[in-house]
This record gives sequence, C-alpha cells and structure tokens, in this order.
Amino acid sequence: MPSHSKPEFEKRLLIAGFGDLGRRLVKRLSSSEANVWHSHALRRSAESSQTSFTSLQADLNQPETLAVVRGHWDAVVYTATPSQRTSDGYRKAYVQGLDHLLQTITTDRLIFVSSTAVFGQDQGEWVDEYSATEPQRFNGQILLEAEQLARQAGGTVLRFSGIYGPGRTRLIERVRQGGIQCQQKPPVWTNRIHADDCAGVLAHLLNLESPEPLYLASDREPVPRWDLYEWLAQRLSVSGLVEQNDVGSGQGKRINSARLLSSGFEFEYPSFREGYADLLAAD
Repeated sequence: MPSHSKPEFEKRLLIAGFGDLGRRLVKRLSSSEANVWHSHALRRSAESSQTSFTSLQADLNQPETLAVVRGHWDAVVYTATPSQRTSDGYRKAYVQGLDHLLQTITTDRLIFVSSTAVFGQDQGEWVDEYSATEPQRFNGQILLEAEQLARQAGGTVLRFSGIYGPGRTRLIERVRQGGIQCQQKPPVWTNRIHADDCAGVLAHLLNLESPEPLYLASDREPVPRWDLYEWLAQRLSVSGLVEQNDVGSGQGKRINSARLLSSGFEFEYPSFREGYADLLAAD
C-alpha cells in the first residue's frame, strides 16, 4: 500500500499575507517534481479543503493571534499588502505587521516583498541594487523602513516593479476605452513584471543556495509608456492615443535586473509583449 506521509526532507514554508502572489507561488512550488516545501498560508480568514497548502488564520496586526505560527520555520515569504493605500495602511501592513511576525517566529530564510517605489529617480535613469533610495512619496518611504527590519533579521529584500497579469488588467481596460493621454517625448519609462514571473522569482530565491540580501525584479525591457500604450491600442484595434506635451511630471526610471539574471533566473515573459499577448489571447 502506498504511503501518504510527507517526505522527511520536506521543509516548512510560511507565506505571510497570502494573496495573489502567494497563491501563484504555491502553484509554482507544488507543480515542481523537486518541490521540498510544505506551504502554510497565513491570512486573516482561513481556507478549508486545500490540498496544496495548509491554511492558518491570524492577523499580523493582532500579535495575540500569531501564536498559531510561533516557532521556527525553514523559510518565510512576507507578501502582505495594505488594505488601504494610505500612510497608516502601509505602516500597518509592512512595518508593524512584519515587526509583530519577527517577534513571534525564527527562520532560516526570510524573503520580504518590496517595490521599486523605494527609488526616487525620475529622469529616465537606470537603477540597480546599488542605486540611491530617496523616495518622495509615503509608500516608498514606509517600504524602506520595512526593508530595514527585514535586513536586520538577515532577510532578503525583493523589489518588484509594476506587476500585471490575470486579474491585473487595468491598463488594458484604460487603453480599450480610448482617449488615453501620454507624453511621447521625452519618454516616460515604465517597468513591468508578469505575476507568474513574480512567483517564479520567489520560488527561485527560496531554492537558491546563497541569495544576496537585495534583488530587483523587473522584466528585461523597460519601455516608454507611449510605446506600450500604442502597442496595446494596435492589438485592441482602438484609436485615440493622445499626445500630452505639457506634463512636467518626470521621465520615470529604468530597472536593471542583471543581479537576478546572473543568479540563474529566466523570465517566462522577458518583455511586455509576451506577457500582454497572453493576456489579450485569454481575453
């Protein structure tokens, strides 16, 4: 009779703040024949009848509820997101929530999901892991505080650029409606990463022997917003892309993911073309 017991080499993974990226990570891990991770999903409301992960119910901002995860974990992926896009919402999700968790658990590997919003560059500069972080907005400033907590705990910080994918199609809908305005010259740069590649990066770092303390994760081709909008408009057969010249809002930045690529990671969607083509085909 076959045994249904878990293999002895299985490692315990806690995904704190279990949302879309957490689900994609579990799917990615469970589909691998070499998977050694037993995933545990920590969220405010528990889920039942799950076979690919164990559901745990707790609130990161109510420390007394975190007893359910107390102890040692082989790895922790922190993917909490704010319930409100306010300073208070960000602080609760990223700084306070992470601090409460770190006071409750110990772990061999912590991956903290952050954002390239921590960069303040806005003249089209290339940025990498060595670039200065001087964000002008509260979200980047608070994320930097949380990154410091994660780094002090020996964790790896992972900064994603603009995530798109199934369920994240707001840009497609904007272009489809027509009349979208955008600065063409000088270019305003945008950086993208498909949600499936986000899960791939997380799985990659979980299994990497000696990860660096910081990675940027964005696809291999930063693109001027005008070019992206025009590409989408052509494929949606809509018109109305309007050039907006008197903007003065800066040119954004360009994300360099060379460190991630040199660690052996390969993008499933190396540019916006492959990613958005898949989304449009499924539309």
